Amino acid sequence: MRRLQTILQAPWLRPLIFLVVLIALWDVAIRVFNIPPYQVPAPIDVVHTLWAEWPKLLAEAWPTTQATVWGFLLSAVFGIPVAMLIASSRTVESYVYPLLVFSQSIPKIAIAPLFVVWFGFGMLPKVLSAFLLGFFPVVVSAVQGFKSVEPDMLDLARAMEASRLQIFRMVSLPYAMPAIFSGLKVSITLAVVGAVVGEFVGSNSGIGYVLQRSIGNFELPTMFAALVVLALIGVILFWILDLIERLVIPWHASQRQDLIVAA
Repeated sequence: MRRLQTILQAPWLRPLIFLVVLIALWDVAIRVFNIPPYQVPAPIDVVHTLWAEWPKLLAEAWPTTQATVWGFLLSAVFGIPVAMLIASSRTVESYVYPLLVFSQSIPKIAIAPLFVVWFGFGMLPKVLSAFLLGFFPVVVSAVQGFKSVEPDMLDLARAMEASRLQIFRMVSLPYAMPAIFSGLKVSITLAVVGAVVGEFVGSNSGIGYVLQRSIGNFELPTMFAALVVLALIGVILFWILDLIERLVIPWHASQRQDLIVAA
């Protein structure tokens, strides 16, 4: 009995139940409104396609995952230092930050063809598309994190004659880590979208290529199956990042709250 209660309290169970309810409503809506399969496929058709095409979809998911991960890593490697510069200098902020905001108004689907022209049809255009979408959330969240450091803590560290590197390592960075991870979580999901955008524009492999081909051939079950695989990629990468966050900042209030609820 206690084991059953533990299973029912598992954090993964509620979203799974909600997902099952949504699929059931999807099936009921198709039957009640008599929606033809060339508009919306039935859930059972999508499941059959997933079962039959799983090895092929898994193979196509690998290049998409690679482009997503590399684009995300570039976003973190470049985004966090840029955020440090913006947060530490009002001059840099006045020059750089408005341009970053302005760049977000440019549709990335309009820039992606340029990457194909400049770099060909390989992995690099997809990585750059993922990087462009994932870069801005990292910068914005990290800037907010670095600016939220308590001035009293900085004054105390300076009074104790700590060096700038020690202040950054022991005060600024720990205070900013929760905000940085929030931006990274948003970035990893947007990087998936960016990789697919790159595959839409010019690629002969990846989930984006499968989506484009299935839409052109009106293979809606295949398209929905590819969307399921794409969602799984995003969920798995998000879960990995969430696990890293728990390991890196176990002292944060949100993590302690999780421990209290679990207890």
